[in-house]
Amino acid sequence: MILYIYRAFSLLISYFCLFPSQVLRSRPGIFIFTSTLMSIEKYEQSSVAIFLFAHQDDEFGVYEQIFVEQQRGQRIVCAYLTSGAPKGGDPIHRNRESLAVLGRLGVPANNVVFAGALLDIADGHLVNAIQTASDWMKPWLVSFAAIRAVYVPAWEGGHPDHDVLHAVTVQLCMELGIESRVRQFPLYNAFNCTRPYFHVLSPLKENGEVDRSSIPWRRRVRFLGYALSYPSQRTSWIGLFLFFFLHHMIKGNQDLQSTSASRIRERPHDGLLYYEHRRFSSWELLRSKLFAWLAAREVG
Repeated sequence: MILYIYRAFSLLISYFCLFPSQVLRSRPGIFIFTSTLMSIEKYEQSSVAIFLFAHQDDEFGVYEQIFVEQQRGQRIVCAYLTSGAPKGGDPIHRNRESLAVLGRLGVPANNVVFAGALLDIADGHLVNAIQTASDWMKPWLVSFAAIRAVYVPAWEGGHPDHDVLHAVTVQLCMELGIESRVRQFPLYNAFNCTRPYFHVLSPLKENGEVDRSSIPWRRRVRFLGYALSYPSQRTSWIGLFLFFFLHHMIKGNQDLQSTSASRIRERPHDGLLYYEHRRFSSWELLRSKLFAWLAAREVG
């Protein structure tokens, strides 16, 4: 029954949100792997805003900020640090879904890099590939002549891949002297929640002051349509969408926070983390892997 309601709502939102000029038609095999295999080369002098994601659909946390940076005239570049698929799985459907949504936000396919697929980092396994990911990411960041901002999922205990990507990004940007340009965006967390509940797009106070901007109503409705554009992740979105909908209808904010190198050495929040609720991983495992990587960089 829930699935039928989801499909009906998807069609309704699509009717109101999708206009012919905004639809990026899927053409299998045309662009998926071109962007995946983007080489590391020196980019032109134009200023860029970099959006880092662990999985295809994580962009739902920054639809508005991508739009805002586009309006500022920034070149938008996105990278996904896991394949978004289980080991041995094919990420092509998830790639197409995110490319379509990003295309509707004005981001061309050749500005999107599926690094996780290139590096063979499966969904849920970024914690086991920290060195591999950082070895790719640092020269990639250096390849940009002028980075205006870097956006990364929040340190919030929602998904282990999100937190690992956050920690790696903060550390590398500190090494490159651009840590002040990094902003984090919340996706989901279980702070003060009992199983199986969670918060969506809710920043943790432990992450500091919130930079909050209101999303105009027209774009709020449009973003609901974008969030219903991931059919391969229908099971996850059945749980997420109601909270995403309520956030946009009641609060309607884009929330961002600065980051801190000291914060990544702290547990995201008190109580069980969401990925511990779901038994995806544990803080102890994540901490041991991250701290070992951080210690090696300090020695080096």
